[in-house]
Order: sequence, then C-alpha cells, then structure tokens
Amino acid sequence: MKHKLFAIFTTLLFTFTLQATEIHSPNGQISVTLHCPENNAAGTACLSIRYGDQYIFNQIHLGIQTNRQDLSSKLRLQSASETSLHTDDYQMITGKRQHCINHANERRFILVNDKEQCLTLIIRAYDDGIAFRYQLKTAPNGEMITNECTSYDLATGSPRWMRPRSVDNEGFYPFSTEGCKSGEWGYPALMEPQKDVFALITESDLQRIHCGTYLVNEGTERYRVKMVEDALSVTGEWHSAWHTLIIGTLADITESTLTTDVATPCQLKDTSWIKPGNASWIYWAHNHGARNCALLKQYVDLAASMHWPYTLIDAEWDQMTEGTIEDVLAYAHSKDIRPILWYNSTTNWIEGAPTPLYRLNKATDREKEFAWLEKQGVKGVKVDFFPTDTQQAINYYFDLLEDAARHHLLVNLHGGTLPWGWQRTYPQLITLESVYGAEWYNNNERLTSRAACHNATLPFTRNVIGSMDYTPGTFSDSQHPHITSYGHELALPILFESGIQHMPDRPETYQSLPDEVKQLLSTLPTTWDDTRLLSGYPGEHAVLARKRGNTWYIAGINGKDTPAILRFSLQRLSLPQQTAVLFIGDGTDEKSFRIEKNLSIGKETEVPCLARGGFVMQITLP
Repeated sequence: MKHKLFAIFTTLLFTFTLQATEIHSPNGQISVTLHCPENNAAGTACLSIRYGDQYIFNQIHLGIQTNRQDLSSKLRLQSASETSLHTDDYQMITGKRQHCINHANERRFILVNDKEQCLTLIIRAYDDGIAFRYQLKTAPNGEMITNECTSYDLATGSPRWMRPRSVDNEGFYPFSTEGCKSGEWGYPALMEPQKDVFALITESDLQRIHCGTYLVNEGTERYRVKMVEDALSVTGEWHSAWHTLIIGTLADITESTLTTDVATPCQLKDTSWIKPGNASWIYWAHNHGARNCALLKQYVDLAASMHWPYTLIDAEWDQMTEGTIEDVLAYAHSKDIRPILWYNSTTNWIEGAPTPLYRLNKATDREKEFAWLEKQGVKGVKVDFFPTDTQQAINYYFDLLEDAARHHLLVNLHGGTLPWGWQRTYPQLITLESVYGAEWYNNNERLTSRAACHNATLPFTRNVIGSMDYTPGTFSDSQHPHITSYGHELALPILFESGIQHMPDRPETYQSLPDEVKQLLSTLPTTWDDTRLLSGYPGEHAVLARKRGNTWYIAGINGKDTPAILRFSLQRLSLPQQTAVLFIGDGTDEKSFRIEKNLSIGKETEVPCLARGGFVMQITLP
C-alpha cells in the first residue's frame, strides 16, 4: 500500500512539474517545455519544442547578461503563472490579409539565479508558432545589456535556407544541409528540422529601447542571437523584442501573420489617407533618369495609361535639367497621378551615394522638408541607404515614420532594416526593401542565373515577415539580362506581396504587351483579403493564391532550370463546380505568352512551365 501511495504521489508530483513548465498551442499541435537546472546547478535554462510527436528544437538556450546581472546561468524556476488565452484581432492595410485573427496560450515564468536576481520569461504558443520575450527590472540608475544569450540548436544535417548577414539585409537564401559552418546570418532563417515540418526564425516588435540582432554560429549547429550593439543602455522595466518561431507546414509558414500578431497595435487614429497601389518607376531602366524632366513625364504618362495611382521619382531629382521637380509634380497632378520622392538617409554605407542629402536627419530639417512635400501634393517618400540596426538607427526609423505620418506621407524604407512587424504599428510604412530584388539586374550579372531559384525561395523566407519591395515584373532587359520567362515575370507582382508595387519596365515595353496582360497589370491589387499556399518547396517552385473581393489571383513559378509541371489543388479556395478562368502562362518560348480566356479547370490542376517559367490565373467568382 505504501509503495502504491508513493507511486501515486510521484505521478502527481511529476504531473504538477509538467504543468508548471509546459505550454501548448490552442490546437495542441505545438508544445513548449521549459527546462531549468535544479538547485542552482551549473547549466542554462532552455526550451524544447515539439510539433505533434516530433521535436523541432531540443534546446533553445535562454538568458540575458548585463554589466550587473548574469541572468543566463544557474537559473531556477521560482514561479509560473496559469495559462491565459491571448487573442489578436486587428485590421491591416497591407500584408497577406486585411483582417488578422490569431489565438495563443500565454504563460509567465519567473526565473532566478543564485543571487536571487529575477528574469521574467513570457511565452505565447500559437497554432502557427511560438513567441517569447524577456522582462527585467534594471538597477535604479540603469545598466548595460552586454549579451543576448538566446540560441537555437539545429539538428545536424537539417535543411536550411539562411542569408549571410549584411547591412542592407539583401542577399540569397541558398539551400544547405551543411552544418558547422561559422558565420553571421540575417533574419528570417528558414529551417526544416523534421521532414515536412519547418521553422522560420525572426524577431518582431523592435522598439526605441532596442537594437537589432542577428544569428551567429562558430563551427557548431548552435545559432546564437547577437546584438548589433556591444552594450545596450537600459533603464527601468525593460523587455526584449519578441523572438518568434513560425512552425508547421510550408502553408503554415507562408500564410502566417505571427510577425504582426505580436507587434504593437496601430498608433494612428486616422488611416483613411493611406492608399496602397501600383507605381511606375524610372530607375530600373534609367539609372539617372530622375535628372531628366521630360523622361520623368513619360513615366507619369505610363502610370496614367496603366491606371496606376503612383509614380516614384527616384534619386537625383534635385539635379534635374531642363525643368524642375515642381514642373514634374505639377504635371503628375494634372494627370491625377500621386508622386513619391526618393531621399538619401545620409547615414549611408555607400561612399558617393546619390542626392538629395542631409534633408531628413535633423528634426527641424525633416519637419521643413515634409511640410514642403505635403504642400506640393507629394504622397510618399522612399528613404535609402541606412546603417546597421543600432539603437540610434532604430530611433531614426521611428522618427521618420512618426514625422511622415503627421504630414500624410507614405514611407518606403530602402537599403536597410527588416519589417519587424512595424507595418501593424505604422501602417503608413507601405513597404520595405531588405531583399535582393530586380534592381540588381542593374548592378552585376549574379541575379541573371540565380533569379528563378531565388524567386521561388522568397515566398517562404523574406516575404513571410512583411511587404517586400522587389520591384517585380521585368519583361525587357536592364544592364544585365534576365532569363526567366515572361510568364514567370508576370507572376511575380502577385507572388510577392508589397503595399506598393513599383513596376520597373519601360513605357514602350508595357505598351507592347498583349491586351490581356496589360489589363491584368492595370487592375492588379496590392492589398489582399486572404493568401493561400497551394504548392511549393523553397527554391524549386511556388504556387500562391491571393484573394481580393470576389476574385482569386493564382501565381506560380518554376525555380528550376528545366521544364516542370506544377501540380496543385484548388480545394482550399472553395470554388464553384464550374469555374471560368483567365489563364496567362508560358508560350512557345520564354518571351511569349499562352493566353486562354475561358480555361476550364478542375479541383486538381496541372500547369506545364518552361524552365524558369510561370503562369497567372484570374478567377472571378459569380
């Protein structure tokens, strides 16, 4: 009897311990367990994550170090809150869907070190991933955070798509299974820890109290979070940004809004002036075209003829010849086209980067410039060439966003930071670059041979976390040629989400396209009610469906250098039994289209594509 009672007691104690240290997603698919050393033993607190019955991460090491506290070792669990349900329900202007709803189970854990110093760990388990952040109470006169000790242990040989770190957050996401390669890696980092189960690592909700971070590994499969700053000054009650892991199938990854779910809610009382849309853009075809008044007017005419609401006047407009910027702005207004102007952030990392310079750095100068833009009827700014994400740089981003909002200016951040969920907080942030995009056809030959594979990777990596100013859809050639097909290029403005799509090709190119293609590009939305992944694998192919109103737009691309048949199901779209489809895909060669206006399709669909090919379907529901 005594043994039986002991067994029952032990079982109850074990159960209580599990209850005290575990948290599950609302659907039960994702489980997070907190492990702490016992009795101040050496070691670190860590998390393990399961998806179903499979371990996705055996160890995510936890902790923070400051100049006054070591909150990274000998941490024991002091207390754990009960599980509470957290609900995100909000509207977005840009992104994968306008109405975003997500639910999470949340718990707070108080961890203490051997000096009885406390670190609060907040964990949310969503159906599509987890988010966690730290909170700590600093010394009365503040202290310096010296290390972010979070790290992710990846199983050796696991597939991953990771971009080497760079100041501009541009670059390729090459497929690899090779571990133990030392390096610095930027967010987002996509991994496949178990077959057909993926995890996308990034951060969200960076605020003025933060600096950016990135991942480093030193000959191991442990990827450690490293701050951009050597030491970050903090005061009062401080919290970290959210560490986020989107977890599940590729559809879960691609369709997730977790990055904005955990971000600070919208700070604007009035957002009625924020109008997404397409824009003509001069730079891709004419690097110094903004110096030419007559040429800029041709791009205004292009926007008008294609029914695009915007034109982007790029760098060097302050050096215009045979006319002034005021002349171009007046011409744009006469055509009912909204102009956007380019600025150098003047914290640039490229020596000799173009003008205009030093107009936005000081608060007084920025206020003067933004007031002038508003008076001139300019609707937005593209600000380029930012430094790495120090706390000072993060504060500069917030200054730009907040000051631009007062003057009803859209903002496009270029050559710099990642989204960080900011498009929920500041919806006037209409798009960001931080992507190796079509402008690189200007700069060197690297994109030509790698574009198709790269394009088929971006829907699962960079574009998951926010709008992406790739400048898609180039049919002619810039300084360096593209070898993707016309069908592939036509698919990109749908496949890639951006609150404003800068259409980069020449006026004569767009005018030479078939009527059906021009009509599609003239009416193409840049905001969506829903997004669904129908098929894909990073670097190989991607088929996405996006809905606006009663119309589904389906875009597919082949990322391979050989022809392929893209197979996918339409069952998730709940289409009527008989559906008429406008189909535009690859023609007999890469520079032609196959167009069918009333193509009949079934629930299971196959589309043949050329090497580096693609297609678009437009389905209007009755």
